[in-house]
Amino acid sequence: MMFSIRTASPHVPEVAAVIRAHNAFCNAVSPPESCHKLNASELDVPKITLWSAWQAEDVLGIGALKLLPNGAGEVKSMHTVAAARGKGVGRALLEIILTDARARKLTSLWLETGTAQEFTAARTLYERFGFASCPPFGTYKIDPHSAFYTLALTGD
Repeated sequence: MMFSIRTASPHVPEVAAVIRAHNAFCNAVSPPESCHKLNASELDVPKITLWSAWQAEDVLGIGALKLLPNGAGEVKSMHTVAAARGKGVGRALLEIILTDARARKLTSLWLETGTAQEFTAARTLYERFGFASCPPFGTYKIDPHSAFYTLALTGD
């Protein structure tokens, strides 16, 4: 599958539609207090870079990097549209996020994802890239619906 990845504004209609789909997906599989998704306005801040994967005029997926204190970053809003799942979109977005994090000299990446079966592919992807399970970080709390991961970037 051929697609291109580029930085994106969350207000571009095609990108905004995928953000809404991501949020609907999260709401459908996790209770509200366990959904840590961001809307378009929350993604449109200087400390967050958003990427989108495009095939012609269609957005296949999104992923974001949020800068955290102390040289860390958080992977946010990773979502591949249903029709493109299993075709390398999530992998390509995560590679871009990792490349950008390393270029910024971040020392670690962190993320939260769901524990429901619907998030199995996401957890598997993160583990393939070396992310390891960890306790909650930042303002997150222990939650049976959340899985937390980290990846040290020092020495890469």
